[in-house]
Amino acid sequence: MNIKKIAEMAGVSVSTVSKIMNNYSDVSEKTKQRVLKIIEQTGYSPSNSAKTLATKKSSLIGVIFAGEFNVEFTHPFFIEVLNSFKKQMGVLGYDLIFFSNEKFISSGDYFARCQHFHVDGCVIISGQKMEPAIRDLDMSSIPCIGVDLELKGKKSGYVMSDNYQISSKVVEHFYLLGYRELGFIGSTADSDISNRREAGYIKAIEDFGLAMNPTWFVHGEDFFEASGYAAMQTLIEKGSLPQAIFAASDLLALGAIRALKEHGLRIPEDIAIIGCDDIEACKYTSPTLTTIRQNKERLGVLAAHMLFDLINNQSEGGSFVVEPALIVRESCGSRLNAKPHQSSL
Repeated sequence: MNIKKIAEMAGVSVSTVSKIMNNYSDVSEKTKQRVLKIIEQTGYSPSNSAKTLATKKSSLIGVIFAGEFNVEFTHPFFIEVLNSFKKQMGVLGYDLIFFSNEKFISSGDYFARCQHFHVDGCVIISGQKMEPAIRDLDMSSIPCIGVDLELKGKKSGYVMSDNYQISSKVVEHFYLLGYRELGFIGSTADSDISNRREAGYIKAIEDFGLAMNPTWFVHGEDFFEASGYAAMQTLIEKGSLPQAIFAASDLLALGAIRALKEHGLRIPEDIAIIGCDDIEACKYTSPTLTTIRQNKERLGVLAAHMLFDLINNQSEGGSFVVEPALIVRESCGSRLNAKPHQSSL
């Protein structure tokens, strides 16, 4: 049974059946009841593809982990944001479809693939070394929302935390605890988020009148533990350590802590560390990690509502910047109260 057969049995056109199934008002009540009775008697249920053709909407949202180096399903911060997004989009009546980019980094066409699957909109998760196809999609007619990624198309918007405020809160906390020699561990130069946090960190250091030592600023290849470990090893090998370090992600911080412990250094007695994201692991590390909490649930819900409004022409895009919060734990104690310790460096 299909919509064409229903139309033949009712003596009406296929478009009339489609209008009745989608609650259009320009069909007489008599015709409507006749068609609905036949649908009920036959047990006909339209396929998703038929609904899509009839309404031009699929109720599908494309999910894209952008960039040559992307977070995939392994980054706890983005996964929590995406879970919140998924739940809210489900409430709003949408399902998610995930797009891979492993074979399409240099020559992919997200716009064409989105058209092929008739997606109603897309959420794009920030990555590193962004493929040109992302910008093409941003500038297309398909509604898009970026997470930690600025999108500027006419049918686009984005949500992110206030990265300058994140860095300012870190420096203020260091300063009030008596730390004056500050370092930084970031991701690569291709990461907009790492660059924003580093720029905000440098500005805050200058605002407090502190000296900025470039030797204490090191970078990894991404936001994960291995990069934090390698970056801290590099810093240790230089033979000079700051009093405190801000890592641009919690995972970088956790990798750095491991490297410090291997060299017999204590946290925070020898060097204090603050991370960023407040992933669940921060509560269970030794020492527990002081960090900047990004409101992951709020970011996901905001992204969902913004995309819904774009899809339904209820807004013209825009951006939301969510305020972060400092979460104080054990990895950043007071230098003024710390016991003297002779480092092996």
